[in-house]
Amino acid sequence: MLNRLRRAIQDFFSFSRRELNQFFMLIILMVLLIAAPFFFYQDDVPYDPTTDRQILDSLVVQLDANVAEAEAARAETYKRKPIKLYRFNPNELTVEQWQELGLSKYIAQRVLNYRAKAGDFKSKAQLQKIYGLPDSLFQQWYPYINLPDESPGYSRRENEQAFSAPFPENRPKTEYPRKRWELQPFDLNTADTTELKQIRGIGSKLSQRIVNFRDKIGGFQSVEQVAEVYGLSPEVADSVRKYGFVAKAFEPKKINLNIATFDQLRQHPYIGYNLAKAIVNYRTQHGPYPNVDELRKIKVITEEAYQKMKPYVAVD
Repeated sequence: MLNRLRRAIQDFFSFSRRELNQFFMLIILMVLLIAAPFFFYQDDVPYDPTTDRQILDSLVVQLDANVAEAEAARAETYKRKPIKLYRFNPNELTVEQWQELGLSKYIAQRVLNYRAKAGDFKSKAQLQKIYGLPDSLFQQWYPYINLPDESPGYSRRENEQAFSAPFPENRPKTEYPRKRWELQPFDLNTADTTELKQIRGIGSKLSQRIVNFRDKIGGFQSVEQVAEVYGLSPEVADSVRKYGFVAKAFEPKKINLNIATFDQLRQHPYIGYNLAKAIVNYRTQHGPYPNVDELRKIKVITEEAYQKMKPYVAVD
């Protein structure tokens, strides 16, 4: 019967013997492919997330350890060395000696460049005019600088004659001596760009950047937060901390954890994309936050991150 079937197929399709064998091989392969799922089929095994959760938890712990290690290394790198104070003449110091007095290498080189172009310093007041020199650092140096407070007046040369015109007698005289201008303390949460630009080293871009950062976080809770503004050098941040203050009664603008959207949360500088996603996911799984401390239960939120965002978040 099989031979009759083979001959019928061969006659119908006009196959040669070789083509007929190839045709049967193709049929057999097709049957095997169709039947394969039935032979290899297995019942679905319930998914157990325990192993995956343990792996994720270990990765989170490792990530936290790496972040803490990186923060410690960064803090050590930017840690200010103790200042060595002694009586000195600013016209005789090298870059290394300026660094011992607390200056960065960049500002120390600027002092030397200024001295090379403009000549030696004649007074303490002249040294204070160096761009980028922190005011608080200058105040520490002041008693130790071997220079007069102000530049001495120019003495008349021997061959010069006194001016004999009547102008000195007719010149109008001021009744009050000119007062020295001093920058007054200002509130960091109400200051505009004009007030901020009065700080040496702050121009239009930096002042606007400070205001933008203040608006994004909801207001400064502490003067130390100014140092977090991108592009603000430690020396300039030190000057801002010196003249700026935060009113005791100030309350920062808060984000409601139970109604804030993902986009609203991620735009806050202290939250960002990853923490915003974790906060929203936790709220979806566990319901509204009963209090702000509930954030501590989210593993990806470190204690440092929690303390930074705590003044800026609230619940119903």
